[in-house]
Amino acid sequence: MLRVIDTETCGLQGGIVEIASVDVIDGQIVNPMSDLVCPDRPVSRQAMAVHRISEAMVADKPPIEALIHRYHGSPYYVAHNASFDRRVLPEMHGQWICTMKLARKLWPGLTYSNQALREHLRLEVTPPADLHAHRALYDCYVTAALLIRIMETSGWDAAHMAAALPVAPAENAIAEVMPFGKYRGRAIAEVAKRDPGYLRWMLNSIPDLKPALRNALQKQVKQAQDQ
Repeated sequence: MLRVIDTETCGLQGGIVEIASVDVIDGQIVNPMSDLVCPDRPVSRQAMAVHRISEAMVADKPPIEALIHRYHGSPYYVAHNASFDRRVLPEMHGQWICTMKLARKLWPGLTYSNQALREHLRLEVTPPADLHAHRALYDCYVTAALLIRIMETSGWDAAHMAAALPVAPAENAIAEVMPFGKYRGRAIAEVAKRDPGYLRWMLNSIPDLKPALRNALQKQVKQAQDQ
């Protein structure tokens, strides 16, 4: 099984407003899932113009950390420009495959957006009729169809695709600000002084914290205990 993932965000720096996935099993696209997500920052006008997801649509939705477990369970995750999705998502325990990198290797000289490749390669795919391009589930269907074509054309299996053009993990940036929750936007050091129990609760209750955030929380909890 290969799980195709797509995210829509507040902008190029991240902040997820939607996540979706489909599975590719024996050349078939199955098991669609999608969730709107309350982001950790305002939605930029530029991003909203692309995916048409407004702040009102996601204001009462859970944060990505409360939803990501639904998307676990595959040894391989596939995305178009996978380095971006891997960077903005919490840790996903599996190998990543990038259909954009693979398409560049197989078909030099094209335009490599999802939709451009769909048209050039005449991919046969039927995304949900109530969605449009740049909604996460719609784009998952297109990426899945592209993945199937890549595998048919190249003969590559999942292990070969993951090893041939690996997707590096995001660099471990230092987390300084709470990205979600009741203290969203507050400095982690400030929250540690005011409510260290909340940080301990996060560490014990949310298994999929990004490594940088988990390290920052652990550091501040330890400092609070030592004082």
